[in-house]
Amino acid sequence: MHDLVKYTLNLQALNEWLGLAPDSLLIPIVAAVLPLLFLIVFALMAVYAERKISAVIQNRMGPVETGPFGLFQTTADILKLIQKEDIVPKAADKILFVVAPILVFVGTYSALAALPWSDGFVGADLNVGIFYILAISSLVVAGLLMAGWGSNNKWSLYGAVRSTAQIVSYEIPAGLAVLTAVVAVGSLNMTTIVSDQTGWWFGHFWSSPFLFVAFIIYLIASLAEVNRTPFDLPEAESELVAGYHTEYSGMKFAMFFLAEYGNMFIVSGIAVSLFLGGWLTPWGTNPGPVWGIFWMITKSLFFVFLQIWLRWTLPRFRVDQLMYLCWKVLIPISFACLIGQAAWEIFILN
Repeated sequence: MHDLVKYTLNLQALNEWLGLAPDSLLIPIVAAVLPLLFLIVFALMAVYAERKISAVIQNRMGPVETGPFGLFQTTADILKLIQKEDIVPKAADKILFVVAPILVFVGTYSALAALPWSDGFVGADLNVGIFYILAISSLVVAGLLMAGWGSNNKWSLYGAVRSTAQIVSYEIPAGLAVLTAVVAVGSLNMTTIVSDQTGWWFGHFWSSPFLFVAFIIYLIASLAEVNRTPFDLPEAESELVAGYHTEYSGMKFAMFFLAEYGNMFIVSGIAVSLFLGGWLTPWGTNPGPVWGIFWMITKSLFFVFLQIWLRWTLPRFRVDQLMYLCWKVLIPISFACLIGQAAWEIFILN
């Protein structure tokens, strides 16, 4: 198990200082807990930021009552949510209903394992890292479908089917865009992909026209992957109440909520790692393990802000428009980018 954990941040030194055996479970436990703590804090702050940003866009105040500038409003909401009664509808499939939010959260949390926070902190430095992230995050789709089916509610089922069709469709252009970046580097290892961008200002996304277009396609497809506006048909409040999680309350609803915001950070982190230099500074140097985490999070938060901004700016697509954009626009262009990048590597760079 330790072979999968490339630890740093002096975790090995901490292990020795505590007098623990070299094969102690401390290292993998710390490596697993740190991303979970970050995910919880990030979700709280992202919800607060979304409330404030949407308030500015709509010319209103946003939360102001709980704590200075309303900073504790989201924390109060979470505490209230945890204390709510855990209701399971009488007609629901209880096993699917209970397992669904767990599966969605596990799919999200597990994807963080291979995300490179810096050259010194990668939970699992796998040689197929990006492939692992794409594979494990597909659990989310199964969880959403289970939630919609298990709720025995037509609005939930509509939302789940919409979500599944949307995510599966947009996996294709997103995957082809990812492959374009992989072809440029020649590796599926996330650490190698980031390290290969050393010396490039703001990453290598502008090193070829095909990489640049693939970067744009990935940004669009990632919005659909996380069900954010203008691709929020699965949760369209005016049509489906709340979509696949209409019947959920308490902690189960909180797990969907946590997974949604976690996915926003993960797709941003993937974009930053593949195209924008990951933990590298904007001018392309390696700042070291600690500052590397700072740059990785800062760059990713910019794209989280972009997702929030677009949500409160753009109208929602219709289903036919959503599918047209995917199958007739993004997939052909992303496929052309993949072929073009391969030709670029063979005939231009060699």
